[in-house]
Amino acid sequence: MSPAILFIVVVVYFGLLLAVAWRTGRQANNASFFIGNRSSHWMLVAFGMIGTSLSGVTFISVPGAVGHDGFTYFQIILGQFFGYLVIAFVLLPLYYRVNLVSIYHFLDLRLGRRTYQAGAAFFILSRTLGATARLYLVVRILQDAILDGLGLPFWLTTAFILLMIVLYTYRGGVKTLIWTDTLQTSCMLGGLLICIMFVLGELHLNLADSWLQLQTQNMARVFSTDINSKSFFAKQILAGMFIAIAMTGLDQEMMQKTISVKTLRDAQKNILLLSFIMLIVVLLFLYLGGLLSLFASSVGMSDGGDKLFPGVVFGYLPSTVQILFIIALISALFPSADGALTALTSSFCIDILGIARRPELDEATRTRIRHRVHLSFAGVFLLLIMLFKWADNPSMIGLILKLAAFTYGPLLGLFSFGILTQRVVRDRLAPWVALAGPLLCLLLDFYQPALLGAYQIGLELLVLNGALVFAGLWCISAPPSKR
Repeated sequence: MSPAILFIVVVVYFGLLLAVAWRTGRQANNASFFIGNRSSHWMLVAFGMIGTSLSGVTFISVPGAVGHDGFTYFQIILGQFFGYLVIAFVLLPLYYRVNLVSIYHFLDLRLGRRTYQAGAAFFILSRTLGATARLYLVVRILQDAILDGLGLPFWLTTAFILLMIVLYTYRGGVKTLIWTDTLQTSCMLGGLLICIMFVLGELHLNLADSWLQLQTQNMARVFSTDINSKSFFAKQILAGMFIAIAMTGLDQEMMQKTISVKTLRDAQKNILLLSFIMLIVVLLFLYLGGLLSLFASSVGMSDGGDKLFPGVVFGYLPSTVQILFIIALISALFPSADGALTALTSSFCIDILGIARRPELDEATRTRIRHRVHLSFAGVFLLLIMLFKWADNPSMIGLILKLAAFTYGPLLGLFSFGILTQRVVRDRLAPWVALAGPLLCLLLDFYQPALLGAYQIGLELLVLNGALVFAGLWCISAPPSKR
């Protein structure tokens, strides 16, 4: 299909998002931007969070990995299901009881101001790296499929997409995202189902026959039983549980939308519904990945990994599917990127700049500060995406999960210590402890062949990171009676 037509489709889609943003953001204020005035409907939040949880990386990388790894990624999703239960019944009651706007304020109340700001800083670092890595993957595909054909450079494509995201999040924030995420999740899931139908048709298979072929070629395997492997089922399930707790329950972007729901009960229903839907949706992505691998083998296609899905769509499927793929891909991207930009703005304004703690600032001044921070993070996104283009990692999902293990581990340790103990930490030392955990894990990861032999550390590095921070906090703390 002509790149010009695909470009027009993208522009029309952006126009629809801007229309939704205009409609929802007309009466928005700072409370709307940060927590949606606590008036969001829980079902809309749950449905929209599917797109935020999955992102464009899931849309591309998960299907692309099936040919090599089978369905073993589902082990992580099973672990995440248990993690969502912890979020619903442990973290959410805490957040609602304290009536938080930024979830990191809990660390201020429980451990101290410097610990609180250290936790917020780790979130800002982690979400900035993760969001730009996800955004880079989708921008790269759009560049290859559309913009190269129009002669537009990569940096201009990135700047245009970031401009669109800024425009529709600038005023309404969370209040707008609840509705745009719902729209985009619908488009993403619709595109997923249609792609499955078309690939099945090209293979001349029904559901039963396709599943039999996947089993025959060992692509339908879910559980890995090699205890030394990074994908050993116990490691993956445990890691998945803590990934959900850290990357959803301790993540301002995800919780910012959840606590925009009026009551705790509805927020819990939101998380529980999300946990069940995620199981189904990821299974569909894995099934699609198996079909794509079968199709690639049948036509002698050599591209794999992140290039598999777009390679099949643009090389072998009709123009209609190409348009739907682009819409679904953008829809998978934006709930993650726009939510990250909004959450980073919120966290920096509230946690680092402390605008809510400064009574001398009126509403207009706080809004001006928020706008400047919002635009500044968009500029940071642009710089980091260009850095990822230079690095060009072949599998972005592995890179993102590795980054999460290093940067969310301190949050896991800080919150666990604050919730599970009553001990009082030396606040001025806590940031150094939070920094020491990931540095020790980095050394262990680098030297693991010499230290651990055949055993390979996988995503359980996140749990180890959190445990090291927890242990360090214990060493610099005392019982409350000795305060």
